[in-house]
Amino acid sequence: MASYSAPASNPLPPADGAARDGVVPPVEVVAPSAPPVPFVFASPHSGRIYPAAFLARARLAGAVLRRSEDSYVDWLFRSAPACGAPLVHARFPRVFVDANRGPRELDPLLFDEPLDPEAVDDTPSVRAGLGVVPRVVAPGVAVYEGPISSAEARDRIARHHTPYHAALRDAVESVCSTFGLCFLVDCHSMPSVIADAEAPLPDIVLGDRFGESCAPGLTAELERLLRAEGLSVRRNIPFAGAYTTRHYGRPEDGVHAVQIEINRSLYLDEERHLPSLGMRSLTRRMESVVARLTTLSPEFLVTR
Repeated sequence: MASYSAPASNPLPPADGAARDGVVPPVEVVAPSAPPVPFVFASPHSGRIYPAAFLARARLAGAVLRRSEDSYVDWLFRSAPACGAPLVHARFPRVFVDANRGPRELDPLLFDEPLDPEAVDDTPSVRAGLGVVPRVVAPGVAVYEGPISSAEARDRIARHHTPYHAALRDAVESVCSTFGLCFLVDCHSMPSVIADAEAPLPDIVLGDRFGESCAPGLTAELERLLRAEGLSVRRNIPFAGAYTTRHYGRPEDGVHAVQIEINRSLYLDEERHLPSLGMRSLTRRMESVVARLTTLSPEFLVTR
């Protein structure tokens, strides 16, 4: 598959990289460059900077480690600040720490000592090896040769997961203090093929936890705008939303959260983890969706 080449004046971010531990900030918040709107965009899985100590510890090659990465999703939504919405994105990779899991979603099979069952949450993601510190990068593909210490996992959470959610919480609270409510769009990508899927995946899956995490008007309008760009859309199956939508989506308190999953075949060479020729077209379509969505009044979105 051919790769996308951006003009020099608008370069793509690096494909990946290794960093000395502690040098790279774990989260970046791109502040609005236009009058504020009641939206926050977040990308918890597009981090591409892999700590050197982690790479030395992992048993897998870099290309395999990147299988769970939502490559370049932050780039697809880079227009949000120009529309008045902050963009919060993790710099660290999902396989190192998963910012879309709760800090208590610890996998007992990963660690070299027993965990206090009262201090952990047993969830389907944990049982699949995809807790806050993943044990596998894909079913049956272990990240490490053996167990790691729970102290190491908690240090990763403190240095990466906690700052990410502090930044996201601050962004949401700031928007709420200005507008009295906030619409949080949690941005992800999904593989083009998922084992045991009941049907071929659409271009987009929107997750609102089956209507629990946001007003129906936000999901409906986002779906309408995506379809207007020629994209096929499904709701909640197979992705209804995880920790971010569950934790932040509180419509009764004025915080509405919806997850968007983008089929990687639209913009990515999935084998090489490089943008494909579809990147340019999809970026333009996402820019249009973000621009139109963020001009809608809160009243329209919460009362539809």
